[in-house]
Amino acid sequence: MKPTPVKRTLLQRWRGAWRRWSLWTALVLLVVSMLATMVWLAGRYEASQVQTRLERDTADAVSDIRTALTHNLQSLQALPSDNPSHLAWEVEASDLLRNRRELVRIELRDANLRMRTHVQSPYRPVAWDMRLRDSGQSDLTIACANARRLGGPAYSSSYFQPHGDGLGSEMMELCVPLSASGRPLGYLVATYALQDILANLVGHNLTRSQEASFTEADGTRLAVLGAARRGSRMFSAQHLLDLPGSTLVLRMDSWHSAPSLFPNVLTALVTAMSIALVTVMVVLVRDNRRRLRAERDLADALAFRKAMEDSLVTGLRARDLEGRITYVNPAFCEMVGFSPQELLGLSMSAPYWPPERVEEYRQRQAIRFAGTMPPREGFESEFMRKDGTRFPVLIIEAPLINAQGQHTGWMSAFLDISEQRRVEELSRASQERLQATARLATVGEMASLLSHELNQPLAAISSYANGSINLLEHAAPASVSAVAGASSPEQDALEDVRMAMRQIARQAERAGRVIKSVHDFVRRRDQAREAVHAQQLLDAILPLVSLQARKLGVRVNTSIEPGLAPALCDRTMVEQVLLNLARNAMQAMDDPGVRNRVLDIRVRRAASNPHNGWIEFAVTDVGTGIPPEVAEKLFTPFFTTRPEGMGLGLSMCRTVIEQHGGFLGFAPNEPRGTVFTFTLPVNNGATS
Repeated sequence: MKPTPVKRTLLQRWRGAWRRWSLWTALVLLVVSMLATMVWLAGRYEASQVQTRLERDTADAVSDIRTALTHNLQSLQALPSDNPSHLAWEVEASDLLRNRRELVRIELRDANLRMRTHVQSPYRPVAWDMRLRDSGQSDLTIACANARRLGGPAYSSSYFQPHGDGLGSEMMELCVPLSASGRPLGYLVATYALQDILANLVGHNLTRSQEASFTEADGTRLAVLGAARRGSRMFSAQHLLDLPGSTLVLRMDSWHSAPSLFPNVLTALVTAMSIALVTVMVVLVRDNRRRLRAERDLADALAFRKAMEDSLVTGLRARDLEGRITYVNPAFCEMVGFSPQELLGLSMSAPYWPPERVEEYRQRQAIRFAGTMPPREGFESEFMRKDGTRFPVLIIEAPLINAQGQHTGWMSAFLDISEQRRVEELSRASQERLQATARLATVGEMASLLSHELNQPLAAISSYANGSINLLEHAAPASVSAVAGASSPEQDALEDVRMAMRQIARQAERAGRVIKSVHDFVRRRDQAREAVHAQQLLDAILPLVSLQARKLGVRVNTSIEPGLAPALCDRTMVEQVLLNLARNAMQAMDDPGVRNRVLDIRVRRAASNPHNGWIEFAVTDVGTGIPPEVAEKLFTPFFTTRPEGMGLGLSMCRTVIEQHGGFLGFAPNEPRGTVFTFTLPVNNGATS
């Protein structure tokens, strides 16, 4: 049978009411449980505070007692003990007993514990049993035995001592060994009353609201001082008083009533929780959907922003108005090599700034924060990665404006332009190589043309010189017979003419070889290499060097290391290299300020190994040296410092030496001048 509509409505109402009341019941139970918990926590907190304070007071009391006992020990040790006058000793001891009421008796005994003299406190009458006190098992004897064993003061355990008024109290003995120059003199014995120690050495503010007592390990009270019990809750704290030869337990007891926090805490919590619950119930439903929708939209926006920022190759960095870095994207971190944790919060300087440019970047940052807008097209700078490598960047900055239109900082975009710079450098180098190649091609054509045009005149000069030599040789017999009676100067002049013609023919042949070698060098043909001794190379250039040296007033020195193997080289081209370096050296010394002009040409062994041997040639001058700006371009083709020069000499010299597998370089000569060095391979098949 189906339920009627009336029954169905009643069932729905009951279910709705049950849900509402169950919710309110749960809320009420939650409030009650929270209130009970808070009250219980408040009581626990108050109890913990009382216990903590009590333990602190106990520790302070033990510290005060220990300090006072130390001062008493120092005062007892200050009493005269080396052959004292009994009267003087008794006077000082009596003063000490009047000032220190916790002391009951002071005795001076010899090394055998026999009584020499003693004084007693006037504040506490005590009936002393000397037979029991001097026995071998007495606390005094045990304390002095411990003092003798320890070599210092020792305390005895507490014992009960009757008073003259029929009462009694717990006593404790202090035995101090006396000595002079390492010789024992006896013992100083001081008797403490535990009750007086509590009364005089523990602060009165502690015993006013608390009870202090000395107890044994099992809890037996030896001495008690303090206020009577007030309250239903007792708190106790114990602390050990460690003394040489004995240990006491100081106990502090405090009584408190039940916490009075309940009414106030209950009222405040009920009011606060009621307001909070009503507010939560009203706002919760209204804001729940709006919050969820806002969170979903925010999550989508953050995910989109994160995906966009992670996909960028451009580095992004945000800074506030004080210069602190507030945001960096992964591309920027990858660019500089630092993690976000290492960069966020930095303001004064950044670890990716080069050390030598920190001050420059700080000044630029100060100008930016002062309100100066950066250029819209950006500006170039230099950063340093975490591993120390430098790279150029293009920086584009813009102000950060929040939703209220306020300027909150700066956003910077960074582009790594290292690849762009590399491409530009490659393009520039390629353009320079093309230009140099074009110039070298032009020089090659000129060299080819000059070699063609000069070969014929040189051949004619050589032919005329050889013909003149032949004519002089055929005419010699007739000339001799005709001038038999001639003077000797005429014969010498004839011989000089013959020698001059031979030199003309030889130099014409050498000029032809030089032109052929230059032509082959420009055309990049393989030169014929042969084994040539260093002395042969020097002998070939010295006549030409000597002519220029005499003209400039230069002294030429040569030295060759003994036993050098011959070099494997193109003889003609290496001679030209030596001649060019020697002429440049003499021209460097053609200055009025250079007085002692010396050209030094040295040949020696260079660094070698079992497979490759090298010979080093060094040409040294004492000229004005090479300026740094000239040294950077010294081997650049067509660069020259002389108006009449072409700028190809040193460039071709380096090319010749590098084609032989060697190296041509220069260095300053101390104290002045320059030294040019180059290396040539050794002929491995030759022997020195």
